[in-house]
Amino acid sequence: MKYFSVLLVFVLFILIASCSTSNKIGTLKPEPDDASPLVYDNVPSYINLPISVKLKDIENQTNTLLNGLIYEDAIIEDDDIAMKVWKQAPITITNNQDGEKIKTVLPLKVWVKYRIGTKKFGVSLYDTHEFNLNGVVTLVSDVTLTNWRLNTKTTLKALDWNESPTMLVLGKNMPITYVINPAVSLFRSKIERKIDEAIAKSMDFKPNVLDALEKICTPFEMSDTYSSWLRITPLELYTTNAKLKNDSFLLQMGMKCTMETLIGQKPVSKFDKTKIVLKPVTQIPEQITSTIAAVSTYQEASKIMTKNFVGQEFGSGSKKVMVQNVSIWHKEGKMVIALELLGSVNGTIYLSGFPQYNDKTKELFFDKLDYVLDTKNKLMRTANWLAQGLILKKMEASCRYSIAPNLEEGKNSMKTYLNNYSPLPGVFVNGKTETIEFQKVVLTNQAIIAFIAVKGTVKVSVDGLK
Repeated sequence: MKYFSVLLVFVLFILIASCSTSNKIGTLKPEPDDASPLVYDNVPSYINLPISVKLKDIENQTNTLLNGLIYEDAIIEDDDIAMKVWKQAPITITNNQDGEKIKTVLPLKVWVKYRIGTKKFGVSLYDTHEFNLNGVVTLVSDVTLTNWRLNTKTTLKALDWNESPTMLVLGKNMPITYVINPAVSLFRSKIERKIDEAIAKSMDFKPNVLDALEKICTPFEMSDTYSSWLRITPLELYTTNAKLKNDSFLLQMGMKCTMETLIGQKPVSKFDKTKIVLKPVTQIPEQITSTIAAVSTYQEASKIMTKNFVGQEFGSGSKKVMVQNVSIWHKEGKMVIALELLGSVNGTIYLSGFPQYNDKTKELFFDKLDYVLDTKNKLMRTANWLAQGLILKKMEASCRYSIAPNLEEGKNSMKTYLNNYSPLPGVFVNGKTETIEFQKVVLTNQAIIAFIAVKGTVKVSVDGLK
């Protein structure tokens, strides 16, 4: 009877233990190792930035800068002429007939004070007359691009007077223009220089280009679902010489830059206008070739993978577990995936594997995913059924995810960015992406970095300089 009681207690103990809702598993955490920090070689990208500026914009800016009195000679004693020249009406700037130069038409109002006579024995014997004349100056300019500025070399080609008043000289009526025309040489160079200075000042591309680039290089949210941001950091700018075509100047520019997509909070901009260098080149390709570094921190990747496990059970019959949380880190070239379990087994198990990419299915997955040795031994003793390869394979399915939707979403987001996007008034970005291809995965101690190649075209147009 005594032995029966002991046996009964033992059996009851076994039954109670077997009816327990779960077993606890205690495993040693594979600590992260000191992999490379979050510094990586980002292959430079090259983006084509053709800029078009209408002659009408140059005309508007020139008229704003060149107003009122543009020449004055107040001293009459040196050459018997005092003169003032005003801009009388808006300047017009058009394409010259040869298609390589610009023509500027400047309406003028001229006040002239002219004296005739001499000074003898300290007595002035002068006859002084004043005239107001209206005329039109026609100038032609060669155009070059130097140090961010559109420079012109302007030559006065014609001066046409709207009227030819006369004055009485030695008993005869003489046209006053015979007096004025020789004086044109006095203010000719002044007008030419004034036009050149106004155009150069109005067409200093540096502030406009750098302001536009600063806006373009402000991190742009690609997806609010994944909190992904595109960050562009320019390194150098290239430009060909400006060319005149119809009613616009075409300025072919190219940008050498790095491109990254980062997951999480909005990253800081790395744009530094003081480090941008403009280099002249003879030709810039139209198509862009960009390499985007998609940076996903382990913390953010863990959140995404945790979502993959939500609502899933692993096991069979009454022996099941659910994954409550996923944590990911790097160790010895592999990814460690920590799964916090709740169910027939409570605790954390650790898997490890190499991140890979399947180009056909557009999936990131982990090759040779297996339990970490200590975890596997504990499972063998505590819950052998969980250590079986079948359950591991099911877990592998949730430890992979397709980035095809991400690539497509990124492509669609880029379409928005390239569809008449206006970072500044009068500046518009247009273009298209043709292909987005995965290249490789690199691990650091802080993040998974996927390099993606993008091909397409980008065009920046300037419509009304501000």
